Amino acid sequence: MTRIAASLGLALLFTTGGAMAQHTAAHGAPHDVKVTPLLLKELTDIPGKEVLMITVDYPPGGADPVHRHDAHGFIYVLQGSIVMGVKGGKEITLKPGETFYEGPNDIHTVGRNASKTKPARFLVMLVKNKGAEAVLPVN
Repeated sequence: MTRIAASLGLALLFTTGGAMAQHTAAHGAPHDVKVTPLLLKELTDIPGKEVLMITVDYPPGGADPVHRHDAHGFIYVLQGSIVMGVKGGKEITLKPGETFYEGPNDIHTVGRNASKTKPARFLVMLVKNKGAEAVLPVN
């Protein structure tokens, strides 16, 4: 397993195994979310930090389980429309070219495709501690 895949941990969380299986059991039919690692780069001028870039593909009706990142997360919608939200905030529907931010203390309560008929894709950039898991469960 490459360092990027090991650090990611996300592919297992959002596919048919891991927390996604628990989410599926609680919410109905499986909605496989595809996570593609693009880049893992140490930030040499910021000791102990690295950037992880991924794309996330939601199938029609696809959704993420509730989770958090011990990172600054920057989301940019590439295709389709997605609904995002963090605990204590309002849900927002985003279209291509729009952005969303979640901080290291936020709980990502809503992450889903706004459409039941069309796929959606977005880019995520996480600025996180070097070697830290990309996704953490919510206790």
